[in-house]
Amino acid sequence: MKVIQRLVRVAIRSIFCGLAVALAALPAHADDAYARTRYPIMLVHGALGWGDIGGYDYFYGIPDALRASGAQVFVAQVSALNSSEARGEQLLTQVRQVLATTGAAKVNLIGHSHGSPTSRYVAAVAPQLVASVTSVGGANGPSKVADLIVSTPEGPLRSVVLGAFQAVAEIIGKLSGKVGLPEKADASGLALSTLGSVAFNERFPQGLSRDCGNGPELVQGVRYFSWTGTQPLTSIVDPSDAPLGLLSLVHGEPNDGLVTVCSSRLGRHLGDYPQNHLDEINQFFGMRDPFSVSPVTLYLEQANRLKTLGL
Repeated sequence: MKVIQRLVRVAIRSIFCGLAVALAALPAHADDAYARTRYPIMLVHGALGWGDIGGYDYFYGIPDALRASGAQVFVAQVSALNSSEARGEQLLTQVRQVLATTGAAKVNLIGHSHGSPTSRYVAAVAPQLVASVTSVGGANGPSKVADLIVSTPEGPLRSVVLGAFQAVAEIIGKLSGKVGLPEKADASGLALSTLGSVAFNERFPQGLSRDCGNGPELVQGVRYFSWTGTQPLTSIVDPSDAPLGLLSLVHGEPNDGLVTVCSSRLGRHLGDYPQNHLDEINQFFGMRDPFSVSPVTLYLEQANRLKTLGL
């Protein structure tokens, strides 16, 4: 009965999905200086992510919305699959390039999923270059989905699974113009697993929550923030709902399909929203729970928050 009730609620929400998508395409703020932060914003994609493929953004519609509201925005291009440290070094190189190009002293990093520990690495090793790190559905703690992959015994099944991820990552790399960025599916899986995540967090604990609440907001001059989704099933017309709904069963606690609420916590937590892991970046084409705040609005509000803080 509970399952039927849940499906009915999802169906009702989906009736309004078309209207929500149309509204999401409208500017959230008319003020063309609303998101004009002091320092440039860099958006950092997660695992199997990209910057732009044929005009289709990983952060769908978000860079344009931020720019329309006055922000200076750059979208990082790091390996689709690799360790947090390897992706972090790639991001650090790009941060220095952005600073050289703009003349800015620092950047504001906003990382989704694996983009959060990637950003945290840069803030930890070069805090003088980072004004803030914002984690969106960030994999700041262990992932049980990654644990399933890592714990698969050596053999044909493990080879097929890792091989499939490796192939997808390499295709994404070619389509999105990533040149010279190595793809390593096994390193990515280990980084997001309990073993890899715990080791990474011991080395780079800045901003982490220890009790599923707020973590330290200001560390070494860098401000830390986070928000996350908590609802894997949001719309029956969203193709991401079915796989994320199934994966959500693995966690045994509130999650967005791939990342648990507690794992997402970093610094000052800004809220939990009825969104799944891909809704957090406005995928697919903005399809989401029509009663949830637009993901685009959350990014604009965060930019305005950073602006107010002088960042």
